[in-house]
Amino acid sequence: MKKWLVACAGVLMTLSLSACSSKTVATTSGGKITEIQYYDSMKKTSSGKQILQQMILDKILEGKYGDKVTDKMVNKEYNKYKKQYGSSFSAVLSQNGLTASAFKKSIRSNLLLRQAVIANTKITDAQLKKQWKSYEPTITVAQILVSNEDEAKSIIEDLNKDGSWKNFKKLAKEKSIDDSTKNDGGKLPSFNNTDTSLDSTFKKAAFALKQGEYTKEPVKTSYGYHIIYSIKNPGKGKMSDHTQELKDQIIDEKLNDSATLQAVISKEFKEGNVSIKDSDLKDILADYLSTSSVTTSSSSSKKSSSSSEASSSESSSESSAADSSSAE
Repeated sequence: MKKWLVACAGVLMTLSLSACSSKTVATTSGGKITEIQYYDSMKKTSSGKQILQQMILDKILEGKYGDKVTDKMVNKEYNKYKKQYGSSFSAVLSQNGLTASAFKKSIRSNLLLRQAVIANTKITDAQLKKQWKSYEPTITVAQILVSNEDEAKSIIEDLNKDGSWKNFKKLAKEKSIDDSTKNDGGKLPSFNNTDTSLDSTFKKAAFALKQGEYTKEPVKTSYGYHIIYSIKNPGKGKMSDHTQELKDQIIDEKLNDSATLQAVISKEFKEGNVSIKDSDLKDILADYLSTSSVTTSSSSSKKSSSSSEASSSESSSESSAADSSSAE
C-alpha cells in the first residue's frame, strides 16, 4: 500500500521551525556548521520541503485521529513485517536507512492517514456489493513447483495415490525447485483477493480448491508448473458475514489511489489551520491548498489537479510461487 510522503528520509530527519539556534551540528577543520545553517540549507531542498509537509500532516492527523491509532496497532503492523522478513528484517531496515523506532513512526503515519481516508469516505451498499463480487477469503496453500509439465503430472499421479497433506509436504521437499518454500512443504504466506504479488492464474486455481484438495492438472505460470494444495480455505460464506472486511478492502484501494489521497490530504491541510511562519516556505502547501477538497465516495474518486507525492514505507516480501517470490 502506497502512502503519501512516508519516505525513509521523512522519518529519519527532523526540522525545527522555531527557535533555530546557533547550536553546533558538526565541526570541521574549516569551521563549524550550526543548526540554523543546516536549517537554511535544508529548507531549500525538495527533500527538506517534503519532510516539512509530512511533519505538518502528521501533526494535523495526530490531533484529529491520534486516539484511533494505538501503540498496539502500530506494534501489530511492525511485527507483521518482522515475521515476514524473519532473520533478514534488521538488514532490510538498515538497507532502507531505518531504525526500528523510525519504522514504527512511519507505520503510525500510515495508520493516521488511513483514519483520515476512512473519515472522508462514504461507503454505500452498492460499493459493498461490487466488492463482494471479487471477494475471496484469506486462504493458505502450498505448492510444488517444477520446470516441466510431465514431471508435474507425475507428481499428481503420486498424489492421486495418497493425497494427504503429509505426503504433499514430503513430495514438495523432494521435488520442488522453489528453494524458498520447499523445506516448509511448499507452504506460502496466506492471501486473499487483494493480493497483487501472485500470478492471477495461480490465484484462480488456488481459490477454486476446497480445503484438503489439490490441483488435478498442473498450473502453468512464468515460473514453471505448479501443483497447489489447499491447507486452509474457510469458504466465501455470506456477504453479511464480511461487511467490515469488505469495507477494509475498499479503504485499502483508496489508500492506493493518488487522486483520493490528494483530495483527502488537501482537505486535512485546509481544515488544519496551518500557519507558515517562515516566508521562504509560505507556498509549501500551495499544491494542496489550491485544489478542491473532496469527501470521497467509494464509487468514484474525484480527481484533483495535481498528484500527491507518494512513497512506500514498506517492501513486500513474496514467495517464489506464481509471481509470489522475491522481496522488493
